Amino acid sequence: MKVTGKHVVLSFVCLVLGFIVSYSFQLTSEEEVVGTDRQWQRDRAIRETLIRTEERNLELQNELQEKQEAIQTIEEELAEGEQLLFNLVEDVEKLRMFNGNVKVQGEGVEVTLADASYVPSEENINNYIVHESHVFKVMNELFISGAAAIAINGQRITKDSYIICNGPVITIDGNQYPAPFVITAIGDSEVLIPALSILGGVKDQLVADNITVKMQKKDQVVLDPVIQ
Repeated sequence: MKVTGKHVVLSFVCLVLGFIVSYSFQLTSEEEVVGTDRQWQRDRAIRETLIRTEERNLELQNELQEKQEAIQTIEEELAEGEQLLFNLVEDVEKLRMFNGNVKVQGEGVEVTLADASYVPSEENINNYIVHESHVFKVMNELFISGAAAIAINGQRITKDSYIICNGPVITIDGNQYPAPFVITAIGDSEVLIPALSILGGVKDQLVADNITVKMQKKDQVVLDPVIQ
C-alpha cells in the first residue's frame, strides 16, 4: 500500500486530536475531583457551623430558662413579702380599730336597753333596771358574732374599757351614763340581730330580767375614736 503525504498529515492530525481529547478529558476529571473536594469541604464547614450554632442556641435556651426560674422565684418572694406586708398593715388597722384609735363607719345595729316601764311598789327596784351584766351580755354576743367596733351611748369600747354599775347609772371608763343605754355596733346586721334574737338567747334573757330591749338595723354607723 502506497503511503502518500496526505496520509501522513492525516495521521498526524488524528494523533494530535486524540492527544487533545485525552488531555481535555483528564483535565476535566481532575477539575471535577478538585471541585467536588472543595464543595465537600464547604458543606462540612457549613454543617460544623450549624452544629456549633445549635449547641450555642441550646446553651442560651438553658441559660434563659434558668434566669426565668430565678425571676419567678424572686417574684414569688416579692409576692409573699407584699402579702405579709398587707397582712401586717391589715392587722395594725384592726388593732387600731379595736383600740379605738381611729374613726370607723359602716353598716351595723343599734340595741337600746331601758329600765322596765312598770315597777311594782312592793318589788326591789334593782330587779327592774339595767345593770352592767346586761350590757356585757349584749356586748359579748355582738363581738362573738363578728362586730368590728362597739360604743355605748357614744362612748367607744376598747380592750381596756371597764364598765361599773352605780345604781341607775353605768360608769364606762370613768364617764357616767344614765339609762337608756344605746349600744351601737358595726357589723353585718343580718348576722348580729339574729344572734341576739336566738331562742333562749340574750334578748330572751334580758326580757326575763324585766329589761326593755329594742333592736334596729342601721345602714350607716359612725363611731368616733377614743379621746386620749
